[in-house]
Amino acid sequence: MRTADGLDLPLTGDAPAGTAVGTVVIVHGLGEHGGRYAHVMAHLAACGWASIAHDQRGHGRAPGPRGGLPADHSLLDDLGRVLARARALRAGPLVLLGHSLGGLIAARYVAEGLAPQPAPWWQPVDALVLSSPALDPGMSLFQKALLAIAAPLAPDIALGNGLQPAWVCSDPAVVAAYVADPLVHDRVTPRLARFIVDGGRLVAQRAPQWTVPTLLLYAGADRCVAPRGSDAFAAAAPADRLQARRYDHMAHELFNEPDRARPLADLSDWLAARR
Repeated sequence: MRTADGLDLPLTGDAPAGTAVGTVVIVHGLGEHGGRYAHVMAHLAACGWASIAHDQRGHGRAPGPRGGLPADHSLLDDLGRVLARARALRAGPLVLLGHSLGGLIAARYVAEGLAPQPAPWWQPVDALVLSSPALDPGMSLFQKALLAIAAPLAPDIALGNGLQPAWVCSDPAVVAAYVADPLVHDRVTPRLARFIVDGGRLVAQRAPQWTVPTLLLYAGADRCVAPRGSDAFAAAAPADRLQARRYDHMAHELFNEPDRARPLADLSDWLAARR
């Protein structure tokens, strides 16, 4: 998929053997790539849903500086193009599913649609799924101070993201595969970090006006992002628009946890009502 500034982003996907109910667009997290969701896509296909994911710019097989962000709207514009492609390819409901950074991007994308005049890149979606979204990145006072200094002085310098591989999942095999994956990186720029912080604030501000049916799945033992961000969103969004599930003893990557069958079943049940 060609972006507005000429980058070609790789796409991957899956679909059921027969006619699909609709399409789920998956947005991956910081430092990873769409290929890590092949098992989620297979699960969705077994439930009758097609799926599509793109490697975001600066991630996986996509071009661009690792963890970089050329403009505040770049990731949102890219997502809008993927959604437009998915809508054109297949009829039926269009569901947006984002994990971690991807969850923040997906939530911010929906929040942008609540503006009086949405941006040109905005496309409507029929439903939203958030998996451990980075609504609160859990930054320390030192990290906030460093961001305040680095963002205006060196916004595009790539730094370590500070996340430990062991935090992503409580399954050692998943962590080992994550570490060995040559497409996974640990870079983030101050500009992208600022995007994350600002996006979380925007989603929190617009949560009371939420209109898109949303499933929020998040880990209570998360060390990559702060669960309190999801707690606050669940408390602020209208009860008739949001269904939340907190898995208190699970780590960040819910769909890779040893007890992954629980969140995957909750996802399936919720999607069944979107048919």
